[in-house]
Amino acid sequence: MVGVPQSHTGWTFITSHARVLAAIADNPNARIREIAARCRLTERAVSRIISDLEQDGYLSHTRDGRTNNYRIEPDKVLRHPAEAGLSVASLLSLLVQDETDRVRKPVAP
Repeated sequence: MVGVPQSHTGWTFITSHARVLAAIADNPNARIREIAARCRLTERAVSRIISDLEQDGYLSHTRDGRTNNYRIEPDKVLRHPAEAGLSVASLLSLLVQDETDRVRKPVAP
């Protein structure tokens, strides 16, 4: 089936929730399909993650025609006790590439 990401086995350092949040931070107007492709997740998984993030106040959205405009709450504190005091902005500063870096260093396929 076209558009379904390749599966991944084993553990990773970054959760799917963090990946989706970083994709949205990089493009607040991204469609679920684009976020799913970037994060190598299904569209259903991305929809569920966005719902989780909105329910807990990390993310909100407004509709502009057929497009969602997402807004991240940068001052919201991360949930896990081990990251107590760290904000979403701190996490995103590590995950979101600066546009100038992306232009200089294209991502390998």
